This record gives sequence, structure tokens and C-alpha cells, in this order.
Amino acid sequence: MTSLKPITFPQDHQAHESIIEWWYFNGLLRDKNGQQYSFMDCLFKANLKKVGIPFLNKIKPGKISSSSPYIFFAHSVVSDIAKQKSYKEIQNFSVASRDSFTKPRLFVNYTNPILIVNYVNNEIAETEPNCFHLKTENIDLQLASKKPALFEGGQGHITVCGRQSYYYSLTDLQVHGTIIVDGRRVEVDGRAWMDHQWADVKYAKDKWTWFSLQLDDGTDIMCVEYDDGKTKDYLVDVLDASGTSSHFERMVLTSGSETWNSSKTKTKFPMAWEIGLPDLTAKLAVRSMTTADQEMIFGSINYWEGPIAVSGTINGKKVKGFGFMELVGFPSNYNYLLLTGKEFHRKFWKRVGKTNSLKS
Repeated sequence: MTSLKPITFPQDHQAHESIIEWWYFNGLLRDKNGQQYSFMDCLFKANLKKVGIPFLNKIKPGKISSSSPYIFFAHSVVSDIAKQKSYKEIQNFSVASRDSFTKPRLFVNYTNPILIVNYVNNEIAETEPNCFHLKTENIDLQLASKKPALFEGGQGHITVCGRQSYYYSLTDLQVHGTIIVDGRRVEVDGRAWMDHQWADVKYAKDKWTWFSLQLDDGTDIMCVEYDDGKTKDYLVDVLDASGTSSHFERMVLTSGSETWNSSKTKTKFPMAWEIGLPDLTAKLAVRSMTTADQEMIFGSINYWEGPIAVSGTINGKKVKGFGFMELVGFPSNYNYLLLTGKEFHRKFWKRVGKTNSLKS
């Protein structure tokens, strides 16, 4: 991005002519009995010729579209926190409908073209200003923002390790709708978070530890450690209960001894962290709320994504809340083609109503 423009709505909820872009949502939900669940849903849009993701390099742009260089893919996970189970949907390649991104407000309808048996259409749509409808294989939710947008870095422009991007968040979304867990449709409500980010940067094997924190006193915090192997950058963006934002570049991050160890990729993901935010005089402890398999595997990229409990102090005052954690770039070792072959087989036979004959 050579020239940075102010972010405006509803225009910038839409897609941009950038190398990489994503619309990301997470949240903590409850049913009528107080049972807790969480969800994450993210749609990615990438310029196939320029993004440089190894998994996508073999795809010929002309095979996707003769007029557009862009490809879509999507990742989603629903977690039953009490039962410690997760339900993931990873679309390595998504097909968007012809009318996607053609309406005055954000609208994209997409599906996984690989598993055509009993397919489910997915949707992200802005129904009213800063209100959204999300639909995937396992969620059907309405989300309404209760606060103004948080523009990371102050104006929605950030730079980490020399890479520049646009970035804003809706940090306090009221949610209601349904999710599907263990084949059951469950009515839920709760609180969610949205990120929208786009940039003209290529894929790089970088590492980041990212948190969205929603505290009970109305404070919402995005904080991230970004590591390109040579330098580390930190971003901290805060939106208080009144809607006032502040922005810092200092964080002290320390991992605990507790880990979740992947049997598929051999990755060890830290499940507990201490977060020090000097500019807020804050000391926060975060810990995963689930021991379920929250690892998302996409080609040569794998990452952990899940809900966290938060406690600690800000300016000497005790605080607590919840949030989400994303761990990317931690050392791994796996054969993706073998893993995806097994997963495809399992899902295909499940959809056609036959017993999976392939042992995991």
C-alpha cells in the first residue's frame, strides 16, 4: 500500500483489490441452560498469482476464473466447552456465488465445491450498519455491534516487521442464533468479536501470538506479538466501555508450562500465558477454556484457535473476562497430503451416510 486512505463504512466492510484479505469472527455463546460454547469463522480472499502460499501455488488461475485472480478459502470451528469437543470445517478452496460483493453492503455466499454431497451454503452479510449474518455448516448467527469500530493503530493502519496493512475490529457484538453440536441444533446467545484486515503483502513463514480480550468492565483489548524471525513487534489496541480507544506498542508476553500437543503435526501450543501491558499497568493471565482439538490445518500452515478465560489487574483493579487466542507459526512436522486424504475420506462417507472405513 503506497497511499493510505481513511477507513469508511459500509464501503470498507467490502472486499478490496489487495493481495490478502480476511473477515474473521469469534465469540463465546451460551444456551438456555447456561452451557458454554465458542465459535470462530473466517473467510479469506487471496490473489492467487501474488500471495505465494505454497499450498495454492499449483492451482492455475484460469482454472478458477478467466477474469479474476482471486481465490477464497474458509476456516470455521465450533466448540462445546463442557464436553471438550470441537467441530471444524476447513475449506481449502471456496467458490463464491456470482452475486457476492455486488450489493451496497457486504454480502458473500460461498461453499466448498469438493464435498458436493449434501452441501451447505455459507454466508457473511451485513444486514444493517455493523450488523451481520453468519452461516456455515455449524452456525447460523445474527450479530449486532454495541460499540463503534476500533481502528488499530489509531486510524486502522498498522505496520508489523515492515509489513503494512489495514485493520479494524468490532469488539462488542451481541449474538443470537443457533449452532449445531453433535448433530443437535442449539439456540444460543452471547458476545462476539470481528476483525477485518487486508494488505498487499505476500505469505511469509512468520509467527504470531494474538489475543482478543473482552473484559467484564467493558474494556476490549487486541494485543499481538509478531515475530518474523529477526525482530518482534507488539501492538496493543484498547476500546474502553465508553467507546474511547488507545493504542500502544509495548507488551511483555510469557508462556506457561501447560501445552496442547498435536498428534497430527507434532506442534506444541502453549495454553496459558501471562500478558503484561505496561502502558495500562496491566497484568493479565489467560488460559485456554478447552482441551479439544482446536488446531486448524491448511496446507503447510497450521495454527491453534480457541477460547480463553482472562483474569488479572489493570491499574490495581481486578478484572476478568474471556477472549480468543490464535497461535501461528509454532514448530511443526507433518505430511499434509496424507492428513487431508484421510479427512476427505471421513467427511465424504459421513455425508453419504456410510460408515467411515478409514481408521484415523
